Amino acid sequence: MTLNHVRRGSGSPLLLVHGLGAGWQSWAPIIDDLAEHREVIAVDLPGFGETPSLTGEVSIATLTDSVADFIREQGLDGVSTVGQSMGGRIVLELARRGVGGDTVALDPGGFWSDRELVAFGATLRPSIALVRALRGVLPSLLGNPVARTVLLAQLSARPWALSRDTVLPDVRGLADSPATAAAMDALTKGPKQRGAPAGTVPGRVTIGWGRRDLVTVPRQAARATELFPDAVLHWFERCGHFPQWDAPHEAVRLILDSTS
Repeated sequence: MTLNHVRRGSGSPLLLVHGLGAGWQSWAPIIDDLAEHREVIAVDLPGFGETPSLTGEVSIATLTDSVADFIREQGLDGVSTVGQSMGGRIVLELARRGVGGDTVALDPGGFWSDRELVAFGATLRPSIALVRALRGVLPSLLGNPVARTVLLAQLSARPWALSRDTVLPDVRGLADSPATAAAMDALTKGPKQRGAPAGTVPGRVTIGWGRRDLVTVPRQAARATELFPDAVLHWFERCGHFPQWDAPHEAVRLILDSTS
């Protein structure tokens, strides 16, 4: 399967993988800043954005397969990869498989305890149902700071300070993407993320985590670095689940400094 994607800039390539919901537009707050220094390739995962859904099982493994196939098809062997949330888990899985080069995972999923996983599903599923019910009025609601704060309190440490255009693609994607439900099942019912022993990943691994993340809560960072002992952990202060929303300049610096 060919993944829909956009390319910006020039230089050493950098592959961006979005999380649950929106497609490549999830990276809109930082893609142009990254493209000032690198060739940026941002993909739509299967069933998100403009990429068709998978015809078979939707799982972290099959979504990762689609990105690995894209890397081979595009001649991007050794490309540095960046992912956020579910996309963060996918780029870590690529690294575990030995695919790609340097890896940056922002607030990755897959490192929940059993209790945290139950809480994740119990809180995010109603949020998805709510934005689906409100899809017709999302643009106006997200343009109101009070409504935006109520809707996005789980996702951002400062939703009132964000613009409607920053958050609308991700929220609308949760409501409209054909693969949202199946990907949510893959996260909540599938296996937890496996790790990579020291010295087995193909490049540097950096894991960034928001101190105020209410989706993949900060204590999960310890499990992630235990499973990926080569990883360097970076904390985003006053930041929720989306560093590209809450700390865009810091996210750009981290990505550029952590990849080659």
